[in-house]
Amino acid sequence: MLFVLSRLLSRLAVVTSWATPVIVILGVFATSWPLMALAEPGNELTEPANYWWYFVVTASTVGYGDFYPESAAGHAVGVYVIIGGIVALTTVFTKLASVLEKVRGQRMQGTITIDESGHTVLLGYTPGRTERIVTELLSDGENRTLVLCAWDEVGSHPMSGEPVAFVRGDLTDTGVLRRAGVHRARTVLVDARDDNEALAVALAVDEVDEGAHVVVTLRDLERARLLNYVSDRVQPVQWHTTRMITEELQSPGISEVYAGLMTHGGANTYSLTLPRELGAVPAARCRTALARAHDATLLAARGDDGLVVNPGWRAELPAGAILYYVSERPLTPADVATALRQDGG
Repeated sequence: MLFVLSRLLSRLAVVTSWATPVIVILGVFATSWPLMALAEPGNELTEPANYWWYFVVTASTVGYGDFYPESAAGHAVGVYVIIGGIVALTTVFTKLASVLEKVRGQRMQGTITIDESGHTVLLGYTPGRTERIVTELLSDGENRTLVLCAWDEVGSHPMSGEPVAFVRGDLTDTGVLRRAGVHRARTVLVDARDDNEALAVALAVDEVDEGAHVVVTLRDLERARLLNYVSDRVQPVQWHTTRMITEELQSPGISEVYAGLMTHGGANTYSLTLPRELGAVPAARCRTALARAHDATLLAARGDDGLVVNPGWRAELPAGAILYYVSERPLTPADVATALRQDGG
């Protein structure tokens, strides 16, 4: 019988489905019961109500000992049951290890398909740079899935130690973009190797995208006008400013605000020194006075303790502090002093 079982297992070895251990267990059970009945006539373990229990504890090598064979032939059948149980368990663990290794291989090789939605997709990989972008995105505290989609030349997951999914393939192939879940993403970053590639990938993204906020990094922002032919929803960002890139992904439209602040005309950023004769001034009073008199917005202040961005409502600005503000025109210390007096100071 052991020879028959070994031949059966050799044929079943090619079967990789989860049915293999089930077939083995059922086969051993179906053959061992009549053999045990022949070897142990009259033994209560061969009764239908008892044998299934004996089979389970023996095949699993637990062996409670409440039922056991007494003859040499019965012992031989018991050994057969034990071997069958070990073979079945080994098959289960082998299959489980194979499945886990396959999943890990797919994750490392980038052959998985992303089923998430509302996630962020990073298209393109540059060693060091992409790691910095990922670190900044993960530091914001949002529980959002990150997916890195890179060209085939990136042979395996470059950030396997980070909570980042990996997809590999041609970034201009809509099938690859769908595997990365671009069509269900919340934000998409196109961070290509050059501007021509960035435009090509942006065009492919536009075919798949169903409403994501798409950010494209460019070395030459003069080429941003070409993105208008792709989509008016695509936001170009200077390639060199990684912090602005992550801020645009986290807060869509913020790069336009920065661009407006740095562009001549309209509201600009200025600085001035708070007249010392005014003494210390509450930040709340300074904010309201500048807003009412000049439509100016206080951004930061530099005092003895250094620069404070967005000083708190209850903060106090020391005498001679340097104010940084947004306004349509530069203000003079006299303008500020007048505004504070009119505000009730």
